[in-house]
Amino acid sequence: MPITPNIYLVNKEENPEATLQTLEQKIDALVQVCQRLHEENQQLKHQQTDLVQQRSALTDKTEKARSRVESMISRLKLMEA
Repeated sequence: MPITPNIYLVNKEENPEATLQTLEQKIDALVQVCQRLHEENQQLKHQQTDLVQQRSALTDKTEKARSRVESMISRLKLMEA
């Protein structure tokens, strides 16, 4: 037996006005969910942009630190000779 989504289940004894009102409520709830998901999606996109920028900054810092350490090692080797 196939599963039917709740939105399509209609009590045949209800009057058309009640059925329409129920459908409107379900549509309003769906619109609210869509709006919430859109807002959440926008927040996640901003968060992703921020994290990419932070990662880039950390990568730059790491590269500078690595370069400085390599420079110090080179100077130390020259002092040993």
